[in-house]
Amino acid sequence: MSYKTIFTALSQDALAKPILDHAGAMAQANDAHLEALCLGVDRSQTGYYYAGANAMILQEVIEKAGEEALALEAFAEAQLGKTDLRWSCEHGVAQLPDIGRHAAARARFADIAVLPTPYGDDRGQEQEALVEACLFEAGVPVLIVPEKRAPVGAYETVIIGWNESDEALGAIRAAMPILKQAKNVHVVVIDPPKHEPNRSDPGGLLSVWLARHDVHVEIDVLSKTMPRVSDVLLRHASDIDADLIVMGAYGHSRFREAILGGATRYMLEQSKLPVLMAH
Repeated sequence: MSYKTIFTALSQDALAKPILDHAGAMAQANDAHLEALCLGVDRSQTGYYYAGANAMILQEVIEKAGEEALALEAFAEAQLGKTDLRWSCEHGVAQLPDIGRHAAARARFADIAVLPTPYGDDRGQEQEALVEACLFEAGVPVLIVPEKRAPVGAYETVIIGWNESDEALGAIRAAMPILKQAKNVHVVVIDPPKHEPNRSDPGGLLSVWLARHDVHVEIDVLSKTMPRVSDVLLRHASDIDADLIVMGAYGHSRFREAILGGATRYMLEQSKLPVLMAH
């Protein structure tokens, strides 16, 4: 089992090279085809544009977005053309509120999407929409990578955040090609419930299942000694020098996550490691 189609979306010049490097490294390690979608973003949000804007101004905005898409496509083609990867590249223009639909239409036929961290001062508003479109509308796992992290094809030490949830199990299934390549896999259970059927052997059934896939794991049972589960997970990742975190995404509704924060958003804001998520 391996990834055969890897998808990425480019919408910002500054993020284009790092994300192509990360996606390319994964494609190389899995002998996969890399598909890059280069999007020019029309941020005018028709219907909410400033009073007095006429059709000419709106057309200029669309044309500018088209030029940005073509420039991104040319850059991607030049970068990928230097590699021996199998790749394809296309461009398009999307309005900001509709960008997710365009990305999901392509990503749904991929095995995994590779996207940049969506939060930060230098991030366009579309980055979060792209991540959510791949997770929810396309239904594909997403590898979210900090662009300052050196790209790797195979991860050596992987942490799995395990809480018995469907989201976490889905992320583990999606990460199976990566887990099979890893040298060390740690299943991290934080404050396991005292009254669950697996309370005497937290993570035991999961480890047996993974072992049958030739993924041999260590079970790390930790106490929640910090305010957030994400903090505990990130600290443990640092302690064991992990280079990837696998976890479920959005166990609560996305609206609640946006208002209250939640483990998903906090992890993406704070992690300096790549994070593989699935929902």
